[in-house]
Amino acid sequence: MALTINHETNEITNATGIVTVNGTEVGGDNTPTFYGSRGIFGGGAGPVNTIEYITINTTGNATDFGNLTVARSELAACSSGARGVFAGGSTGGASNTIDYITIATAGNATDFGDLLSGRDGLAACSSVTRGLFGGGRNSSSTKLTDIVYVTISTTGNSTDFGDLAQGAFMISACSNGARGVFGGGLDASNIIQYVTIDTTGNATDFGDLTTNVSYLAACSNDTYGLFGGGYTGSTINTIEYITIATTGNATDFGDLTAAKNSLAACSDGTYGIFGGGSGPVNTIEYVTIATPGNATDFGDLTAAATRLAACSGT
Repeated sequence: MALTINHETNEITNATGIVTVNGTEVGGDNTPTFYGSRGIFGGGAGPVNTIEYITINTTGNATDFGNLTVARSELAACSSGARGVFAGGSTGGASNTIDYITIATAGNATDFGDLLSGRDGLAACSSVTRGLFGGGRNSSSTKLTDIVYVTISTTGNSTDFGDLAQGAFMISACSNGARGVFGGGLDASNIIQYVTIDTTGNATDFGDLTTNVSYLAACSNDTYGLFGGGYTGSTINTIEYITIATTGNATDFGDLTAAKNSLAACSDGTYGIFGGGSGPVNTIEYVTIATPGNATDFGDLTAAATRLAACSGT
């Protein structure tokens, strides 16, 4: 924790952590997080290059943000809380593109670097420092096990991190800022597996989702990870959750407003947002992450979208 004292105003501010005086909290927690108040949705089937945003704690429709550098679907996104990174996806073939935005400032994405290989149907999660991209499928339709990472604040190509226990396509991922969790996906069935984001190494078994599911979306806060929607042979409306710090099987959370797959999700730490999905649809809906229950309508994307990606920040 770093404190700054303004001797003219007698104000005490902190860069990270919570300020206490004689054991009493006197300021909010300014510790950086991998999520934030602005939710970002990008890409989608077509493919399209659209990026749009919402303010997560205020219901309403999405607003145009800008464009990706390359139109693509089945991509993945994560964030440091300040910078959002989109990677991979399909342009008709598997793409290795990584591009980024500054979440607080609407505008077009900028080239970041390249994945080690082209892939679509991958998943992403992050800490405030590092973004991980795992799984997916190459242009030969081979399902991939490898996980790669980038340092979000520094543009450049990805670096090998380790491997998932099993290759998976249309997989999902979330994190608590320290532990990254990958769930579901074609061929990975109901498997949940995890890594420690700021080290490198192979994924370890976490537990199981309640069903074999792919084409799902995930979001999280510092405690809970939510997995919503997907395809099990039919499209489902299920939401389930895990406690990220504690291995074990997922538990039923509630239901989306309608069954959908190929959707995207993000959070501000309080609310989990699910947007778009099969149809395609333009629906955005939300849940309170700490309180199991059914989703509620939030608003609409600027256009119906499926096979898109989402992240959040401030």
